[in-house]
Amino acid sequence: MTAEQRAKSLGVHLVLIAYSLLAVGPILLVVMNSFKVRSAIFGSPLAPPDAATFSLVGYEKVFRSSHILTYYSNSLIVTLVSMALVLLFGAMAAWALTEYRFRGSTALALFLSIGIMVPIRLGSVAILNMMRSAGLNDTLTALILVYVAQGLPMSIFILSEFIQQIPRDLRDAARCDGVPETRIFFEVVAPLLRPAIATVAVFTIVPIWNDLWFPLILTSSDSTHTVTLGVQQFLGQYITDWNSVLAALSMAILPVVMIYVILSRQLIAGLTSGAVK
Repeated sequence: MTAEQRAKSLGVHLVLIAYSLLAVGPILLVVMNSFKVRSAIFGSPLAPPDAATFSLVGYEKVFRSSHILTYYSNSLIVTLVSMALVLLFGAMAAWALTEYRFRGSTALALFLSIGIMVPIRLGSVAILNMMRSAGLNDTLTALILVYVAQGLPMSIFILSEFIQQIPRDLRDAARCDGVPETRIFFEVVAPLLRPAIATVAVFTIVPIWNDLWFPLILTSSDSTHTVTLGVQQFLGQYITDWNSVLAALSMAILPVVMIYVILSRQLIAGLTSGAVK
C-alpha cells in the first residue's frame, strides 16, 4: 500500500470514527445521565456517574408512577406484529410483481412506489376518521394497520430488487419437478432473501418503535399507550422530571439497540448485496 493509499484509508477511517461518535454519543449521554442525581445531570452532564452522583431515582419513579411494563408490551406487540405482516405481505407482493407479468403490473408497482414518496402523516385526519368509523379507535389494531400500510411500499421496493437477483433457473428447476408456486416461494426464494429481510426488518422496526404521532392521535388510554408516548407524561409545561425522562428513554432505546446488534451482519450484507457485479 502506497503512502497516498494509506492517507486516503486513514481519512476514511477518521470520518467513520467521527460519524460513529456523533451517532453513539447522544445515546451514551442519555444512558449515563439516567443513573445520576438531578444536580449532576445539569452540573456535569459529560462526566460518568460516581459514588457521589450515582442514583436510581429515575428508574424507581418510572416503575412506581407509570405503567411502563404495559407501554413496553404494547410497543413490542405493535412492532413485532407489524414487522411480521410487512415482511410477509411485502415479500409476497414483491414476488408477484417480479415473477409474474400481467396487464397493469407496471402501473401497480408505480402506485406502490408513491407510498415511499408521500408521507403517510398527510392522511392523519382521514386515517383517524376511518378508524373511528371502523370502531378501532384506541386499539393496538389501529396502530398495526397504519404501520403495515406505512412499511409495505419500502418493503416491496427493496425485496423486489433482491428477487430479481435470484437466478431464474432455480425457480424453473423447481417447477420442472412439479413444486407448487407457494412452495417455490417459501422454500426456494424466501431462504435466499434473509439479508434483504433483515434490512427491511430494521427499516421497519425503528420507525415504528420510535413513532409518537400515531399513538398520540389513535390511542387515548394507558392500556394502549406505547413506550414513546408514555415517556411524555414526565414532560410538563413548567416542570420536567429529567431523571424519569432519561430513565424511560434509556429503557426505550435498549430494544432497538439489541435488534440492531443481532441483525447487524445481515443488515450490512443486505445493504451491500449487488453493489459489486
